[in-house]
Amino acid sequence: MHGPGPIALTIAAAVLCCAGGFASQQPATQPESDAAAGPAEEVYQPPQGPLDSRIDAAKLTEYDPPPLPQRVIQPMPATYRIATQPGQVPINHDHWLKAHQAITEGLAYLQSNQEPNGGWMSKVQATPTEQPDKPSPIAVAVTALAVKAIIQAQPQSVSQARFLNAVRFIRSARRDDGSFEGGALTNYVTSSVVMALASIDRHDFHDELADAVRWLQINQWDHSEGLSPRQDWFGGSGYGDRGRPDLSNTQTMLDALHEAGLSADEPAVQRALAFVSRAQNLQATNKAEWAGNDGGFVYTPANGGESLASASAGEGRSGEMVASGQPRSLRSYGSMTYAGFKSMLYAGLSPDDVRVRAAFDWIRRHWTFDENPGLGQQGLFYYYHTMARALRAAQQHIITDIDGHKRNWREELIDALVARRRDDGSWKNSADRWLEGEPVMATIFAVLALEEALKPTLDAEE
Repeated sequence: MHGPGPIALTIAAAVLCCAGGFASQQPATQPESDAAAGPAEEVYQPPQGPLDSRIDAAKLTEYDPPPLPQRVIQPMPATYRIATQPGQVPINHDHWLKAHQAITEGLAYLQSNQEPNGGWMSKVQATPTEQPDKPSPIAVAVTALAVKAIIQAQPQSVSQARFLNAVRFIRSARRDDGSFEGGALTNYVTSSVVMALASIDRHDFHDELADAVRWLQINQWDHSEGLSPRQDWFGGSGYGDRGRPDLSNTQTMLDALHEAGLSADEPAVQRALAFVSRAQNLQATNKAEWAGNDGGFVYTPANGGESLASASAGEGRSGEMVASGQPRSLRSYGSMTYAGFKSMLYAGLSPDDVRVRAAFDWIRRHWTFDENPGLGQQGLFYYYHTMARALRAAQQHIITDIDGHKRNWREELIDALVARRRDDGSWKNSADRWLEGEPVMATIFAVLALEEALKPTLDAEE
């Protein structure tokens, strides 16, 4: 199925329009929404009350908010199924066969490791980056992502007992407020559940989807918590207990809203764009004192900014250990740059926007499947998945890197993942961070990335 299904259309504020795409390395003009992004006063609202007591005002920084798009370019709609014919995807037949075999064996591995309760990784806990003292079970999120991976490639699973048991496991975690159990990771968990239920595309889940989408919008940091658009938390999403926002949480929330069929001109999406723009190293649109000019993205602009790549380089997570005499700066890195690039497209920025072009140029300069640039092997499978979703959203089949080499990203992604596949059909990251040392987690990301590569292109459908 291509585009929002009947459930998503009843939830969405507007039907997404089919979009054009980048042409070679010169982004082409895409169809614009008939409505503007919404007046700035609707998106950049003044604080509705005093600053929320959970925010440390002393850590906030203030500067002018980034510009909103004059006209929203609606992104390519969500696609919930992989292609059924080789001609629907711009790869050669050998890569088509390799990708299908890898997906089939990866799903078989996941299904063989499903637990009797219907879930996956029930006994594993993850620690939020900002709150190491609050470990949280992640089984609901992992199970939701596994469900999405299964249904996208094997839609016949929707009537099978094991699949239905996994769906029951997810739905059993629903809270009265519409979110899904995740402790400190509730934003991640709820976003993952939205994507899973949207991909199943059945009316049975209308209420769960609508309530979860509403929860994600309500729990975005904005004027309702007393924040000004000038403050660096504005528009972002954080951990479920309202921890400070970051780009990883925010891009996952935007993924969920996109999969559920919300229009790019929704105020919540446009507020998120403000936060995403503030995470970019681009002085033309980001006035933070740490911002550089390479066009890449950091982990968060909140509380003065943080980058895991800066920490990895020995400069401190906040750039506080930059060499003496050098201005404080934060390093861009791969997974967050693809997250930011994708988020800007989901939020309706034109391919000609300076932010989009700068991010795309960073991608061309740091083109690789060998590592997560800036972090090495850490988060590699998260990087692959985010990269695949971003490049599919860009609708570019061939990327010309900075050295002039033409890259079929789908074929290179397939080759990289097939080369890393283990004998039992699973994947595992030797850099055991963010749970990628768990074969189930790495396998889910790998299969989802391969599925993005095999989803039909608009050109093939036309």
